[in-house]
Amino acid sequence: QVQLVESGGGLVQPGGSLRLSCVASGSIFRYNAMGWYRQAPGKQRELVATISSGGYTNHVDSVKGRFTISRDNAKNTVYLQMNSLKPEDTAVYYCKQFPDYWGRGTQVTVSS
Repeated sequence: QVQLVESGGGLVQPGGSLRLSCVASGSIFRYNAMGWYRQAPGKQRELVATISSGGYTNHVDSVKGRFTISRDNAKNTVYLQMNSLKPEDTAVYYCKQFPDYWGRGTQVTVSS
């Protein structure tokens, strides 16, 4: 059974940084593509970034240059480094293991 546990969320001021982590268990992590998604209040869940099993990354335009997805296969962990945070980045951030396994999410709030 695949389990994904996110951590690292919190309250940060605009311009600040956070690093989210997602630890996976129950599968051979290194074979799976991973992704980070987010859902703001009243909005649909949206893609933030993905990383393939081979380490190829994709980031949506709204976070390019600010967020970086990475993975450590030895630790079964995927990360999302978030810099220059903006109030519009406020959301619950979810980790996904493809094809369709999800964590419970971690809240990120950007506010002064």
